[in-house]
Amino acid sequence: MTPARDELAGAVIAALTAAGPGSRAGLLGSLAAGTADGYSDIDVEWVVPDGRLDACAAQARSVLERVRPVAAVRTSPDFLHSPMRRLLFVRFTGVPLFWRLDLAVREASAPVDPAFDEPVAPARDDEWSRPASALANALGAVKAVARGRFEDARGLLDRGFARIGVADSASGRWVNDITRLARAAVVQEPGLTALAEETVQLAGAELG
Repeated sequence: MTPARDELAGAVIAALTAAGPGSRAGLLGSLAAGTADGYSDIDVEWVVPDGRLDACAAQARSVLERVRPVAAVRTSPDFLHSPMRRLLFVRFTGVPLFWRLDLAVREASAPVDPAFDEPVAPARDDEWSRPASALANALGAVKAVARGRFEDARGLLDRGFARIGVADSASGRWVNDITRLARAAVVQEPGLTALAEETVQLAGAELG
């Protein structure tokens, strides 16, 4: 158990539930199942009234700022054009990188399982950041290696390099691999520099 993370998750759920009439929030994933470890992020579902998806997704950052300062919010391209759900990746200021909030927002009448959604048009390249997604893969690789899931780490790194069109792949020298991917992402999006360097430092501390 990680009390600070559990406290943050509880505060997030309370803030989202109070954000508007008819909405509710709860844990998903390993925290909900009681199987979380020190590397687990925070998975939360926010169920909102039908017709309120766009408005609630737009106000999510301001709602979460009531919990603690938000460093960044990124929207998954997978559901960007869905009429019934969004997936937001939220990074809080001053919180360990491992504790990213993955916030699933869905309308009340939407299927619980997104596999039952109607197909939607994919997000365009100008609607999401491939470098930011690749950098998220670098962080995911830190977690995977720390957990001893080396094939998962290799897949995350290889997909990260491919996502930004870099002809590179995992070598199994994990800190090196993660550093190369993080810095390759920065070449394409310099605004990611601080987060990339924090990821590199974390890899050295956890895996070095």
